[in-house]
Amino acid sequence: MNDDRVNKTIEELAQNLLAFAKEDLDERAVRKLIRATKAARRTFVYGAGRSGMIGRCFVQRLMHIGLDAYFIGETLTPSLGQDDLLVVISGSGQTTSTMAIAKKAREFRAHVIALTAHPRSPIGRLANTAVPIKGKTRLVEFKSTAPFTSQFDVATLALLDGVISQLMADLNVSEETIADRHATVE
Repeated sequence: MNDDRVNKTIEELAQNLLAFAKEDLDERAVRKLIRATKAARRTFVYGAGRSGMIGRCFVQRLMHIGLDAYFIGETLTPSLGQDDLLVVISGSGQTTSTMAIAKKAREFRAHVIALTAHPRSPIGRLANTAVPIKGKTRLVEFKSTAPFTSQFDVATLALLDGVISQLMADLNVSEETIADRHATVE
């Protein structure tokens, strides 16, 4: 094992996160995401591949803090409608399935927020709000030791955990409340 590459990748990911938090975070767009999540009857989330895994993490945390949240495509997902929020995650902003779901949600007059490294992409333009996420995507915008989309994925997870932290404060939800809602049969 080449420890230098492991350390370099971790350092790159950490540096990307720090730059994102200190220089590149669109606080106005993040506030819109937080307000929309609080105002929504229900929050639906979708992303393909690793973006979907990050989306599922967000859905789980929304449930932990007492909000109705669903991942599109799961068997327990109800119908989406006018008072609902759809959060889509696509680094490139061009993912075919994500685009189709966002488009359908707009037809049902749901509020759509896109988390993407490319806010002017087709998905970013379709959304009511695009939240820019700093990080390399499948378009390989720059060289990195972090594999393929990892920088975008890690930055998106960090941003969404920050959103959950703010929602916890706004809704007066404690860690104890999360523990009470956490799975007991695993």
